[in-house]
Amino acid sequence: MFEGLTEKLSQSLRNLRGVGKLSQDNMADALKEVRTALLSADVHFRVAREFIERVKEKCIGQEVTKSVSPGQQVIKIINDELVTLLGEGTTELSSKKPLKIMMVGLQGGGKTTTSAKLGRLLKKQGYIPLLAACDIYRPAAIDQLEVLAKQEDLAFYADRDSKNVPAIGKAAQKQAEKIGANAILFDTAGRLQIDEELIQEIKDLKEKINPDEVLLIADGALGQEAVNVAKAFNEAVSLTGLILTKMDGDARGGAALSMKSITGCPIKFLATGEKTDDFEVFHPDRLASRILGMGDVVSLVEKAQENIDEKEAERMAEKMRKADFNFEDFLAQMKQIKKLGSMDSIMGMIPGMSGMKVGDQAEDQLKRSETIILSMTLQERRNPNVLNGSRRLRIAKGSGSKVSEVNQLIKQFTQMRKMMKKMKGGKSKKMMRQLQGMGGMEGLGGMGGLGGGKMPRF
Repeated sequence: MFEGLTEKLSQSLRNLRGVGKLSQDNMADALKEVRTALLSADVHFRVAREFIERVKEKCIGQEVTKSVSPGQQVIKIINDELVTLLGEGTTELSSKKPLKIMMVGLQGGGKTTTSAKLGRLLKKQGYIPLLAACDIYRPAAIDQLEVLAKQEDLAFYADRDSKNVPAIGKAAQKQAEKIGANAILFDTAGRLQIDEELIQEIKDLKEKINPDEVLLIADGALGQEAVNVAKAFNEAVSLTGLILTKMDGDARGGAALSMKSITGCPIKFLATGEKTDDFEVFHPDRLASRILGMGDVVSLVEKAQENIDEKEAERMAEKMRKADFNFEDFLAQMKQIKKLGSMDSIMGMIPGMSGMKVGDQAEDQLKRSETIILSMTLQERRNPNVLNGSRRLRIAKGSGSKVSEVNQLIKQFTQMRKMMKKMKGGKSKKMMRQLQGMGGMEGLGGMGGLGGGKMPRF
């Protein structure tokens, strides 16, 4: 979502190269461009103005040391200010049990899906969540929440006959107590715009259930309008936090930089995709680093630890040490990498590579490579040496590929095995660095050096 802002901020700071001291003159143009970049990303004009004033105040007059360029110094100041703007530290949910969370927002913001995502996260943290269907207006809203609850093995409560939302909320609390659930997520109704009926309904529900958290689910694509939405909900029900959704889209992302500043409500979570596991705790410092193109290695490592099977990683590492690596193992590695998310999302977390767009081409290549390998017999995958011309022709036809594509994949795989054999005798850390840098397989967009689930060094 922040690619455009990242690119414009980088361009804004280029004219500071070679400057020995930051002054009003050489800062004026750069900060004007930074302000333009923020406004074009839909950051609220007041937030952008105050942000620039704080950066300017800290920049002017600072001596630039020999080891740090003015551009780097300004980036450090902007990074610190972004962290302050977004909210320092990680904001956690209330520790009360049972934990009662009311989910509010406009229609189309993703409340129902986000309720399931948060429920899934709470379950991983040891809670026993229950999803309560309090949206009695949107067609199939109750059914959607029920399906998601079953999918994630979460408790569910609904009353399809009642139109009394506060009563439904109270009944959900009793059901939670009955089954031993200690986290209740109330999925409320939304409208296409804020109206008195909507506000009154969530006020009545809040009074009845007395929630510990009132979270606004806000579409990251709303732009400056998101600020007005957040302000209205905050005045009505005193929000305790924000969840920004659709952060994987092509919207400009200004809402994330504006909402906390205007409302004073902390951002607690980010929804980064459509799947229920595309959901993460909000870390201001990490998002600031992503915006400035500095990556987010910590989140990448955490994602790897969560999604990559440790035993499988150890098995793969051992096979690589013995140079006993076949297409079965390579297929397993591709599945491990796919668990980390799209190639673009992975690149965005690697320092210096956030602007690199591997895009659909790399994703398609990865799928083609997987299809080719799946078209091989078990014997061929385990013993690639048997892949003669006739077998390659059969594999090409079976996978809908060209023989040249099959040959290319086998050639790359063979090169990788040769590299492993050179490393087998302990030749070295140098060879390991070469393996990590070569990207293993061209079709993996440079990620082949993950080494069976082990994270690359930076």
